[in-house]
Amino acid sequence: MGFPSPLHGVLNVTIFGAAHLHHSIHGLALQALEKVEESLHLKGLPHSKLYATVDIGLDRLARTRTVKFHATNPAWNESFRIHTAHTTDTIVISIKDQLPVSAKVVGRAKIAVTEQFLAGEPIEGWFELFTDEGHKLNEANVHVRLGFTHVSADPHWGRGIMDPKFSGVPNTFFPLRPNCHVALYQNSHLSNEYQPPISLFGNERYEPARYWEDLYKAIDRAQYFVYVAGWSVNVSLTLVRDPSRPVPGSEGKAIGQLLKEKADQGLTVLVMVWQDRTSITLLGNAGLMKTHDTMTLKYFEKTKVKCFLCPRNPDPSLSAVQHVEVGTEFTHHQKTVIVDAEGRLGSTRKIVSFIGGIDLCDGRYDTEHHPLFRKLDTDYLHDFQQKNFDYADLEHGGPREPWHDLHSCVEGQAAWDVLANFEQRWRKQSSSELADALLEISGLPDIFPPPASYHSGNENSQSWSVQIFRSIDDASVIGFPEDPAAASAIGLIKGKNVTIERSIHTGYIEAIRRAKRFIYIENQYFFGSCFAWSEARDSECLNLVPIEIALKIASKVRAGERFCVYVVTPMWPEGKPDSDTVQAILYWNRLTMEMMYKIIDEAIEEVGMKGRASVSDYLNFYCLGSREIKKPGEYEPPKSPEVGSHYWRVQQQRRFLIYVHAKVMIVDDEYIIIGSANLNQRSLDGGRDTEIAHGSFQPDHINGPNGPARGHIYGFRMSLWYEHFASKYMENMDVFNEPESLACVRLVNKIAQHVWELYTGDEVVELPGHLLPFPVRVLDNGNLVNWNEDGTFPDTSASVKGKKSTILPPILTT
Repeated sequence: MGFPSPLHGVLNVTIFGAAHLHHSIHGLALQALEKVEESLHLKGLPHSKLYATVDIGLDRLARTRTVKFHATNPAWNESFRIHTAHTTDTIVISIKDQLPVSAKVVGRAKIAVTEQFLAGEPIEGWFELFTDEGHKLNEANVHVRLGFTHVSADPHWGRGIMDPKFSGVPNTFFPLRPNCHVALYQNSHLSNEYQPPISLFGNERYEPARYWEDLYKAIDRAQYFVYVAGWSVNVSLTLVRDPSRPVPGSEGKAIGQLLKEKADQGLTVLVMVWQDRTSITLLGNAGLMKTHDTMTLKYFEKTKVKCFLCPRNPDPSLSAVQHVEVGTEFTHHQKTVIVDAEGRLGSTRKIVSFIGGIDLCDGRYDTEHHPLFRKLDTDYLHDFQQKNFDYADLEHGGPREPWHDLHSCVEGQAAWDVLANFEQRWRKQSSSELADALLEISGLPDIFPPPASYHSGNENSQSWSVQIFRSIDDASVIGFPEDPAAASAIGLIKGKNVTIERSIHTGYIEAIRRAKRFIYIENQYFFGSCFAWSEARDSECLNLVPIEIALKIASKVRAGERFCVYVVTPMWPEGKPDSDTVQAILYWNRLTMEMMYKIIDEAIEEVGMKGRASVSDYLNFYCLGSREIKKPGEYEPPKSPEVGSHYWRVQQQRRFLIYVHAKVMIVDDEYIIIGSANLNQRSLDGGRDTEIAHGSFQPDHINGPNGPARGHIYGFRMSLWYEHFASKYMENMDVFNEPESLACVRLVNKIAQHVWELYTGDEVVELPGHLLPFPVRVLDNGNLVNWNEDGTFPDTSASVKGKKSTILPPILTT
């Protein structure tokens, strides 16, 4: 074998079948199976259920269905389209025997990655099978065809949307839908004074929308149905609470009461909430996640609202890791509300789907101000949340945990796809009685015209093309095709006992590969591509998002082109920063950052730019924080935290992080992915947490010969920057319009560093913005070093770099 080669592109694999396995099966697997049967007192089990996998190193990239094997040769005839970003000299095809308890490797074929193969020349043939010890398995072999297309040969590589008739991400369950409409929301609410001076194409002024206000109106005006799916739904939550923006009838009305009223009016109101199986009487029915799911169910009992708690039942092979029942820890993480709204013609109605990251639960209400100590006895009297310190509550005072989050609203055919997802989940997991509760909308064509006929209005400039993506498996939805070829054609993946959809992961990869100028990300988590980490490569955090970004930047460095990536995450994940869970997540985050910076640094060195360019000219990580001086009339808590505690320290310093719960990626100001999915393995895997998102663009507002994109995606990105830091630096608007430029990234870093110095300084001051550098120092060579002497977060003793957990298995924290 030669040196490992970069396999960055699309790998097409067809596994036809295997031959001459009879003696191998009985020689290797039958003895093991007989031992299992004997120990379990089982007899008569079918022997030799074979499947094949495609592997690179420790990473399983694909697997076939399982077929029974007796005397005839097994045949699969299954094809896979696989994104790869690996460095390897071999691709391994493994034949495995699915035993009752585990799987036994029958044999592996190692196929060399040659220069001809990397250049696009396919490989097909029968390949000999060997044991893991290197022994040849008699005449056993496997028939495989491999093809590879490097990213540079992809016509969309680095060219953005390019064509307004772009047909969307291929091999996905839901296709791209034209003629839709999208509204984008930052935070659950914005104050009246939030008016960013952002001009769009044709001097149209960008007008930010207000999510909870729009959601209340949409539910209140619905006439036929309201469908709610959530990780958590707090029935006591009040959506409208800004006295300067009253909505008639909303005063003090909680969402639970609103839904009951709509059901009493004769609407079909369905509520589907993730069932936290730790919500038991012993824990006060609150559960470890405090979703209050059992309280929500009880609230709707004996009402006309149909509510059920939806358990997450993942692949049974994941049900026990290191004796931990991890299946109970995976969640239904989708957050959607779907309603009918007034149509454009007479008495017709249309579908409106809200989709994003904002849960309908405690602590989510916030504005662009993200107050810490102010309005605690008014706006946040019943919505105080602080999960980062022991004994934190309103009686002991602030800071509350500010919450920055994003959401969206979709109309048109894509909104029907969100509806289809809800119906597929409801029919799969609810009782037969509740399954019949769904309104047969497609059977009312006079009221709900076919979605293909929808037009967003003013199609010349505001029309959107929208594609719905998911992370989910057929343990949670119906509708996946049984035919392997049909399933493969829409990107479905076989697990041990389930079929998995990972189209959110696919959507991210395709968008990164098309990126031409810059990428802007806000996400609660950011880690993956463990096969390229310096350690913990067996953690199974395999998603490609981080390494795809790093390889994109490296390619731009080698081409001598500007490209920049901005990543905004929380200062630390929600919870006590020195806890085992938070420290484990920070450890994965650090390994990811180090891996990315190393790839970029190697590219800088390769082109001879050392000393003239640094990794921070291309990639930077940020977080958000706030600091407030004390003002007259501020809420005075009756109790005080223990002197010297972390809680007490932040009160003295009057500073705290702003929790970033958003899940968005903006590419070149022309394409956006927004939804419920975090950039971690739990959200992108498909077999762990269930998620939903959409990838969208405006065909009339893409980058091209007529100038840069200046549609609503650009407006949304600039509005986010205005909230985080640009409101004090609007004289630099022209620079912020070119995020890829060296001038822009260095100015943003300068601003963030200035705010950090004020945030960590001895004097309590009001900050000129919220953007902070993530608290590590990045050297020119990409190495990460502590920002302070002990490498801890301000006001804590918690390590910024984190540490690997000796208690929690990686499957829970990645």
